[in-house]
Amino acid sequence: MKSITIQGEKRESVGKKSSQALRNAEKVPCVVYGEKEVLHFSADEKSFKNLVYTPEAHTVTLEVDGRKIDAILQDVQFHPVTDRIIHADFYELNPDKPVSIEVPVITTGRSKGVVRGGVLRVNLRKLKVRAIPVNLPDEIVIDVTPLNVGHKFEVAKLKNDKFQILHPDNTVVVAVKTSRTVKAGADDDDEENGEGSANENAEGTN
Repeated sequence: MKSITIQGEKRESVGKKSSQALRNAEKVPCVVYGEKEVLHFSADEKSFKNLVYTPEAHTVTLEVDGRKIDAILQDVQFHPVTDRIIHADFYELNPDKPVSIEVPVITTGRSKGVVRGGVLRVNLRKLKVRAIPVNLPDEIVIDVTPLNVGHKFEVAKLKNDKFQILHPDNTVVVAVKTSRTVKAGADDDDEENGEGSANENAEGTN
């Protein structure tokens, strides 16, 4: 998985006044939770741009007072009015310990159903996965080319040996829905080819 670097400074005081002073200086109070210790630090608000305001998934290398810590963003809090980041929690990575993170879903190809006038629906833009750090994927790619009208792509089809997807197997990630265009085309097919409607054909395929 791709990684970005955030520079930080260790915090000596963690009270409310100290936190507010940091925010006034456009810095974010942060905490990184490790297996042996908890580290309080601060980082420039602008350094979160490529971590928070992006559909991509990243691990993070925190550089705090000369120390490097590999981590993932666990939680981020926003101001209810301004939407500025006011706090961030990180979790230190252990190379041998699985962690959970959300990764984006990317579709490729043009489905058969869309060619016929159907509509591609992406039900989940992100999927939560669990794996040791080295096996965390940057994204999950789904080739929708084989999907006809009424067909769907479920989590069960994404099973692999490198990471676990933390959603039920029958969760629909992508589906091709019917439309008026498809129905009209199906009627023409029926007259010319003597075939069933698009919906009838779809029902016979899992």
